[in-house]
Amino acid sequence: MLIVTGVIEVAAKDAEAMAVAARAMVAETVKEEGCHVYELSQDVSAPGRFRVYEEWQDDACLAAHGQAAHMAEFRAALGEIGVASRRVVKFVPGPISVLG
Repeated sequence: MLIVTGVIEVAAKDAEAMAVAARAMVAETVKEEGCHVYELSQDVSAPGRFRVYEEWQDDACLAAHGQAAHMAEFRAALGEIGVASRRVVKFVPGPISVLG
């Protein structure tokens, strides 16, 4: 399993446009093979900040996601909106322990 997580920031005035683009992209992404979890949420304390959290079966599924038509549309929307900053990372988790 792979985990992808990070933050994308846009100007607060563009937060609604980002949310609209994200909703369309996420609706298609969760249907993809190997996608176990895909969440993109808006930070209530910073309207232009969006947190990404994804769980993928493997690198091949993640790579296919990157080539999907809905991702091209999302990237185009981000280009129009303008991204102030983006930091998204991928890692392979170690052993899982249930807390609580």
